[in-house]
Amino acid sequence: MKAMIIFIFLINIAASGVFAAEPPEQSMDLPPRVGRDAAAKYFEKKSGLKQESVESERLGTLVHGALNPAHYLSIDFSRYAASQSYQWGRSGGLEDVAGNGVDVTYRAGQWHQYMDLSLRIGYNEFSVGDENATKLSFMPLITFPESNAHFPLYFGVGAGLGVFLTQLSGKSPLSLDYQLVVGSRFLDIFQKTGFFLEAGLKNHLLLTSSGQMNGTFLAGGLVFTF
Repeated sequence: MKAMIIFIFLINIAASGVFAAEPPEQSMDLPPRVGRDAAAKYFEKKSGLKQESVESERLGTLVHGALNPAHYLSIDFSRYAASQSYQWGRSGGLEDVAGNGVDVTYRAGQWHQYMDLSLRIGYNEFSVGDENATKLSFMPLITFPESNAHFPLYFGVGAGLGVFLTQLSGKSPLSLDYQLVVGSRFLDIFQKTGFFLEAGLKNHLLLTSSGQMNGTFLAGGLVFTF
């Protein structure tokens, strides 16, 4: 009887020890899931990701700017291969009235990201019969494809205002100038300098009097990117 009582007493003690055992403490190494510390860690991580994104975008912009320069400037010397005038200098027509010319072309931007929109300022000399004339042209010019593509061929069209510095007597000091061009360009041959060749049509119509000129030209010059 005593042995049974002792056995029951030991079983009660063992059971009490099992149920009274405390649960293991939470590891102190685990990051907090809520509270001020958790919020601070979240925003710190988000700020780091944002900074990395900004740095990556800045690097991409620098690389894009190096490969695709924003500024394009060309200077060329042109010569008319053939030209005809009508009602300019005589009642009929004349041959080979146009001479030398100089053009400066600056790319102002892109149009629909596929074409360059440029401003071309040109100077031309003319010998119409016994009289001479000189003219400045101010012409917006669209060329395809855009220069950033580095494609060796391009095509263009432009129209603008011509202002005669010297003009034949009785003829309009203003003209409507228009051009059709095709060319080949090679950029960055020597650092930021390249060259190009161009050919096409250069025509004008006198605005306040009768008279017009049609001509074909050849041109060559330098291209600067910066």
